[in-house]
Amino acid sequence: MRRRGYASGEARRERILAIALQEFAENGYRGASLARIAERAELTQPGLLHHFTSKERLLVAVLEYRDEVDARRFDFESMTGVTALRTLADVVDYNARVPGLVQLFSVISGEAVTADHPGHAWARARYRRLRHAVAGALRRGADAGELRADLDAEAHADRLIAMMDGLQTQWLIDQDQVDMAAVFRAYVEDLIASLRP
Repeated sequence: MRRRGYASGEARRERILAIALQEFAENGYRGASLARIAERAELTQPGLLHHFTSKERLLVAVLEYRDEVDARRFDFESMTGVTALRTLADVVDYNARVPGLVQLFSVISGEAVTADHPGHAWARARYRRLRHAVAGALRRGADAGELRADLDAEAHADRLIAMMDGLQTQWLIDQDQVDMAAVFRAYVEDLIASLRP
């Protein structure tokens, strides 16, 4: 009996997170409404606050939930250079199919540049983690001999992340004119060719 209650509680929590993700994606943190999230989740606002004690905690839970889903889907820690680069292109392909996630990331990242934003620490930690993972994969590729030994892994990681984020912004604003998946994949293939020993 207890197990069933736990499972239904987890399912309810995931449903709230999915609805909150959509609300934050559509309206940003400051424009998102706990009342709307509760209504869409068929809860009262006190019922929502029973699961997440504040709007700030709900935002952090949504961001962590998004990161967990991505980490399960794309494990960069075990990849080397070329595989990791092509997997980054796969991430962009996937993102093109889930515009709500891309919008959430872009809106929250833009808002989180101020130190008082509840997503600021998450955004900083996420970029550090991503830069470290991509640079590590590039270094492993160099160590394995598939990429040039003299590559600057950190600089390439910074450029790759900047290209991904910049393309996402352009794509969100003008999807008819910007094929972010195709542009990024071409960039990755050019980079691989330039980094071959």
